[in-house]
Amino acid sequence: MGDDRESGPSVPEGRAPWERPLSSIRQPGAIGRTGQRRPRSERPATPDQDSPPQPGDSGRLGKRSPRNADTVSVAELVDKMSRSGSSRRVPTERPESDEPTEIISPITDSTPPPARAVPPTPPHAVPEPVGAPATDRPALTRLAMSRVRRRRRVRMIGRSLVSVIAILSVALTGVVWGYLRNTDQGFLQVAALDPDSTDVVDAAGQYGDETYLIVGTDTRAGASGEVGAGTVADAEGSRSDTVMLVNIPADRSRVVAVSFPRDLDVTRPECEQFDNTTNTYTGEMFPEAYGDKLNATYALGGPKCLVKTIQKISGLRIGHFVGMDFAGFESMVDEVGGVEVCTAQPLFDYELGDVLPNPGTQRIDGRTALNYVRARNIESEGNGDYGRIKRQQRFLSSLLRSALSNQVLLDPGKLNGFVNAFTSDTFVENVKTQDLVTLGRSLQNVDAGAVTFLTIPTTGTNDYGNEIPNDEAIGAIFQAIIDDDPLPGEERAEPVTPESSAPADAPDAPLLAVEPGTVSLQVSNASDIAGMAQTASDELATYGFQILTVGNFSGSAAQTVVRYSQDQEAAAATVASAIPGAAIELAPSLNNVVEVVLGSNYPGYTQYPTAFGSEIDPTQVEGTTESAPLPEDLSFTNAADDTCA
Repeated sequence: MGDDRESGPSVPEGRAPWERPLSSIRQPGAIGRTGQRRPRSERPATPDQDSPPQPGDSGRLGKRSPRNADTVSVAELVDKMSRSGSSRRVPTERPESDEPTEIISPITDSTPPPARAVPPTPPHAVPEPVGAPATDRPALTRLAMSRVRRRRRVRMIGRSLVSVIAILSVALTGVVWGYLRNTDQGFLQVAALDPDSTDVVDAAGQYGDETYLIVGTDTRAGASGEVGAGTVADAEGSRSDTVMLVNIPADRSRVVAVSFPRDLDVTRPECEQFDNTTNTYTGEMFPEAYGDKLNATYALGGPKCLVKTIQKISGLRIGHFVGMDFAGFESMVDEVGGVEVCTAQPLFDYELGDVLPNPGTQRIDGRTALNYVRARNIESEGNGDYGRIKRQQRFLSSLLRSALSNQVLLDPGKLNGFVNAFTSDTFVENVKTQDLVTLGRSLQNVDAGAVTFLTIPTTGTNDYGNEIPNDEAIGAIFQAIIDDDPLPGEERAEPVTPESSAPADAPDAPLLAVEPGTVSLQVSNASDIAGMAQTASDELATYGFQILTVGNFSGSAAQTVVRYSQDQEAAAATVASAIPGAAIELAPSLNNVVEVVLGSNYPGYTQYPTAFGSEIDPTQVEGTTESAPLPEDLSFTNAADDTCA
C-alpha cells in the first residue's frame, strides 16, 4: 500500500502507512511534497531502538518509529502548545495539604441507610383578612342569633333528609330488583313460541298488541294428584284442559279472551314429541295429521305444537305463553282470598260430586274453585264442554276483578303471595314478573265492560266426537280483534276521531310516485294458490320495496288490493302500479304499513313501478277486503255482567 502524502519507495524500518504523521511541517532545507527526497546520506541517523524513547517518539504497536525531519507527531504538537501557553500564563501552584486521607468504613448489614434529604416546604400565601375586624363588627342581637341558629338547623335537617332519601332509594331499588329477579327465577321456562310464523295475519295491524296463550293442563303427576284431580293411573300424561287466547290492544282500551273447546277438530302440524314429566322435547318428529282433537295436540307435541295450531286458527301473533296445572290454580285462588261466584241452582257433577250444593252468591276457596272450572258432566247445562267454558269465563271475570283491585296491587303481602303462587306451578316463555305487574296496572283503569270473553263457534260434532269449527265465523272474530272493531256485548268508549282541517271544496292533490325503498310492505295471500305471497314478495323486493312479513289473509278475495292507512295513499299507489290489475283501499287499522292482498285475479307476475315523482291515477275501491260479519248467535260473556246464572 502506498502513501498518498509522499511519493517514492518506502523506507526500511520506516513508519507504516497507517502511522503516517499528523501533519508535515516545512523546515529549512526540506524538500516539498512535489520535490525530490534528500539522499540517504544526508538524513539524520535512526536512533538505536534500545535507547530510551525521546520526546516525540511514538510508542504504538510496541516499537518506536523513526523520526522524520519534516513531520511533527501528536505528542510534539501538544508539547509545543504547552510550552507556548506556559510562556503566556502563570501556572497556579497547588497548595500542599497536610490533612490526613479520609478513611471510609466498609458497608455491612448493620450500616444504617443514608438519611434522605427532605425537600424544602414551599412557601404558603398568608390569607389576608377581608372585611372589618371582628372587634369592630356590631354585636348580633338575640333575635338575629336565633335566626342564624334556625337557618343552620334547617340546612342540617335538609341535608340529612336528602341523605336518608338517597340511601332509601338505593336500598329500595336493590330490594325491588332482587325481588323481581328471585320471582323470575321461579318461572319454569319452556320453548313454546313461533314469532316468525307465516300464519300470522296482518302483523302490522297487531303492532303493540299483547297476546297471551293461557293453558290449564290436566296432569295428575306431582302436586296436582294431591288436590283431588285424580292419579296418573286415571289419566296418564298431560292435556290442554283449558285453552284461552287473551289479546290486549296497544292502546290498552279493552281485553278480549277467546276460549277454545278442548275437543275442537283441528289439523295438527308437524310437531316434535314433548315429554310432559320433564317439560322437554325428545327430538322425535310426528307428521301432520287431520281430524285431531285440540287437547291431544298438546299431549303429543306440548306447548310448541299447541301454539302453532292456535296461531294458524286465529292469525294472531302469540307473544307470551303461560301454562298452569291444577296445583298452581288452587294456590293462586287461595292467595287472593278466594273468588266470588254465583249459581242459580246447585251444581252436581257425576264424577266430582257436589260442586256447589247451595245456589246464590258465595266465595269459594281454591279446592272448590278447581272443581267449579273442571266440572263437565252437569246435566242441567246440556253440552258439557260449553257449559264448563261459560263457568270458566265467569270465574275468570271475578278473579281478574279481585287480582286487579287495589286490595291486591297495593297490599305487598297479597301481591307477593299471588306472584309466588303464580310462579311456583307455572311454566312460561317470554313472561316476567315486572311485565305482569306493569300490564296489570295498565289495565287497572279498564272498565269491566271492556273485558269480553268469546267462545270459538262450532257447527256440531263429527263421527269422532270432535267439535266442527265454523271457519267463516272464526275468521270474522279474529279479524275484528286485529282491526280493533267492536265486539258483541262490549261496553267501551269509542275513540274520538279528529275532524279534518282541510276545506270541503279543496281539490285533491295529484298522487306522485314515491321511492320504493321508503315503503314497508306486508304481503298476504287471499287466493287459493299456495305460496303466491312468497313469490310476489320476492319480485317486489327486487324493485326496492321493504318486505316486513309474508303470510295469509283471513278469508279470500277476488281482486288484488293494496291496503293503506292515512298518509300512505301515495305509497300504496306506487305499489299498485307494480301489480297489474291491483287497486288501492283505505284501511285505517294499518300503522304506516302498506299491505298487499293478493286476490284471485293476480296474474302471477309484477312489473316495474311508476318512476319516482311521476303522477299516478290508481283505482280506488272500498269494502273489497272486509271480513264476514260476526255471527248473531256468538257466545260471549262480559266481565261487567254479574248476574247469577
